[in-house]
Amino acid sequence: MNRPLLALFLFPLVGISAMLGGGGCGASQAVPPGVASAQDNGPPAADRAAEPEQEAAAEPNEFTNRLSRETSPYLLLHAHNPVDWYPWGPEALARAKREKKVIFLSIGYSSCHWCHVMERESFLDQEIAQFMNEHFVCIKVDREERPDVDAIYMAALQVYNQLSGTGRGGGWPLSMFLTPEGKPFFGGTYFPARDGDRGATTGFLTILQRVDEIWSASSERVAADAEVITRYVKQQLESQRPEQAPPIARDLAEAVFKALQEQFDAEYGGFGFAAADPQRPKFPEPSNLVFLIDYARRTNDQEAIRLLTVTLEKMAMGGIRDHLGGGFHRYSVDRFWRIPHFEKMLYDNGQLAAVYADAFQLTGREDFRRVADELLEFVRRELTAEGGGFYAALDAESESEEGKFYRWTKEEVRTALSDAEFELFAAVYGIDRPPNFEEQYYAPQLDAPLSATASRRKVAEADLDQRLAPIRRKLFEVRAARPRPLTDTKILTGWNGLMIRGFAVAGDRFKNPDYLEAARAAARFVLAELQTEDGRLLRTYGRGQAKLNAYVDDYAFMISGLIALHEATGEKTWLDAAQRLMDKQIELFWDEANGGFFYTSNDHETLLARSKNPIDGARPSGGSVSAHNLVALGRQLDKPDYLAKAERTIQEIADLLDRSPGAAPRMVVAAQQWLDATTAAP
Repeated sequence: MNRPLLALFLFPLVGISAMLGGGGCGASQAVPPGVASAQDNGPPAADRAAEPEQEAAAEPNEFTNRLSRETSPYLLLHAHNPVDWYPWGPEALARAKREKKVIFLSIGYSSCHWCHVMERESFLDQEIAQFMNEHFVCIKVDREERPDVDAIYMAALQVYNQLSGTGRGGGWPLSMFLTPEGKPFFGGTYFPARDGDRGATTGFLTILQRVDEIWSASSERVAADAEVITRYVKQQLESQRPEQAPPIARDLAEAVFKALQEQFDAEYGGFGFAAADPQRPKFPEPSNLVFLIDYARRTNDQEAIRLLTVTLEKMAMGGIRDHLGGGFHRYSVDRFWRIPHFEKMLYDNGQLAAVYADAFQLTGREDFRRVADELLEFVRRELTAEGGGFYAALDAESESEEGKFYRWTKEEVRTALSDAEFELFAAVYGIDRPPNFEEQYYAPQLDAPLSATASRRKVAEADLDQRLAPIRRKLFEVRAARPRPLTDTKILTGWNGLMIRGFAVAGDRFKNPDYLEAARAAARFVLAELQTEDGRLLRTYGRGQAKLNAYVDDYAFMISGLIALHEATGEKTWLDAAQRLMDKQIELFWDEANGGFFYTSNDHETLLARSKNPIDGARPSGGSVSAHNLVALGRQLDKPDYLAKAERTIQEIADLLDRSPGAAPRMVVAAQQWLDATTAAP
């Protein structure tokens, strides 16, 4: 692995990276060897130290850089930094080559709390900005607009950490240093501004100075190490299908179910936990829940239903759910679902709307319906744009503090309510117990299922909820008057597809025409505003314009939403639109040699690698959803060629499924559907 060369060259920087507090708003979880992870995780507790009071970023001042011409709210937040930021593109890359300067690449996203912290501490600091402008070409990327760039350089950070032995993972903000040719040689995540700002952690200014010194003295050796890292990144992201892959078989589902049983947290629900490390973050992982619903429908296996219902119940009780405003935060920073990382993402809520609606249909549990209804009302109220499209996210922080909008003191709750209301709300939502957040605040949550509390109080669950509803509404109105977190108002095609599916499935399961109309409106918006005249999709819409090539996820998720809308309404227009997009996706993304779909189109800009991402993480893989779409359209339209492509898409990752069946549960659902469609009934 060429360790000696890398270690010898990077020894001064390895010393820095090993000292870093690291973390940020995400870190990649372990995945099977050779597969780049796209799963998000949370920052270590050490990164949650108190932050210095700072003024809000992105206020107009004497500084204006090229990001002022962008449409991403995240990039626009940096438009008045003193850093001479470029967006990712040929202008910045050409300048780096022309001037033989190192590229500093900073990747983040609007709802990332630690991205905002690093901006306030470092990118608004004029001394740091002056050094960056003099010695580097500085590029800022919104990872949600450019997931292709993010995936490559996140993989590069993980490779760097493995080769240099830092023992660290990845996360956001992603801070990478590249040669003028765009090849990575060193990086990390969040860096404090100066030495000593956060204990013994080395500061960003010192790191900038050391990188510049080493580049000036040893640029050839830097380039050699960059070649090593680039080679490993390409090996990770461009893995080839084995010549002899296992056949598609029914027992794949049994293997996934067994894997989920082994990972299941029987006490608190969810998957992937360590009893000895209760502060390990926990994610909803909707793809696992979709698999369990499909498996339970096929087998009526009561153990599968238990895994599903325990997880959904515990999530609905916890602070990861917004009990006042509806919807779910991105993940819990603990095993218990108690304290969330407070951002709210459209993609989580789109998937969970469909999951809770399907779980209601499977179990008849009214509490699951109530969770979905509150979630969808939140999306309609706070994430729906004029014209029907859906915004991307709500930030985690307000007034420069993570979670400030959502947290409560006991006195704030008491002041807002009557004595009787306070007594009831405090008893049900844990306000009569010691604070559960930062030792002085409360993130409201249920200590027990509402049904159990109702039984203990000898009232019907529906009656108890009816009594609580006006109390929650009163607290919601008090909260709504607070300074709000920022809304990331970009409209992403793929994430809208997930939310369209959520509204369509819920509209069908609950017989709710308003939900179906919300799905229709969003579908009309995307097809009108984010589709070109020749039928291609674009990635993002903001400030009245659509831009950037769409990725395979955008096609897959949007087609999935259109199929769900057709199934819910019977309206042929959505099926026709899904077929047109499927044909365009095949034209632009299909891998004729190995089967399956590339992440980027065949005319996309050339990057270090052209990848496929087979893992179902916080969002499902575009390949998994594409296989499902091909089966559904193949059956409904009687198109054998779609079924054949579905087979090749599944077969392309059959070796991964054989080695690590839990890596792509949505693909295994698609495999079962393909077997249904192609296996003659006995």
